[in-house]
Amino acid sequence: MVYLLLADGFEEVEALSPLDILRRGGIDIKTVGVSGKEVTGSHGITVTADILPEEAIEIPELVIFPGGMPGSLNLDSAAITDTLIERTLKNGGALAAICAAPLILGKRGLLKGKKAICYPGFESYLEGALIADTPVVTDGAFTTAKGMGVAFEFGLALLARLTSKEKADEIAASAQYSL
Repeated sequence: MVYLLLADGFEEVEALSPLDILRRGGIDIKTVGVSGKEVTGSHGITVTADILPEEAIEIPELVIFPGGMPGSLNLDSAAITDTLIERTLKNGGALAAICAAPLILGKRGLLKGKKAICYPGFESYLEGALIADTPVVTDGAFTTAKGMGVAFEFGLALLARLTSKEKADEIAASAQYSL
């Protein structure tokens, strides 16, 4: 199971591109509305989450945190965030964050000694991280990405992590996407 957390103020492209890519790749992924079933993004687009936090009871293989403001801050302060981070890492799962959302991982000290990237200006939140010079980077259990412009690449990296590079390449080709 993969959970993609949504809080009011999330960046729509950073949430919906990876969601779409993972579903096309056959991944069992649910959106979790931390601020309710109806969640409004930072650009006024409202989506209906699949489940509420209390329904996120499975042990996730991956948890995804989309960026956006104030969405990243809302995710950072949501009670379900710490619960899912702990449950995921304890069971060998992975965490992924894009744009401002890597602050969630950095503030918890999870990126110390790890390569990571975030939206420019949020590096100070990545406590002890080695700031990468690539738009998407995976180091151990953590995948981080720079921002909205690399949301598709982020989704493909997550699909490759969960399945294979070949499957990610297949989805990229079907979407007419090339790096």
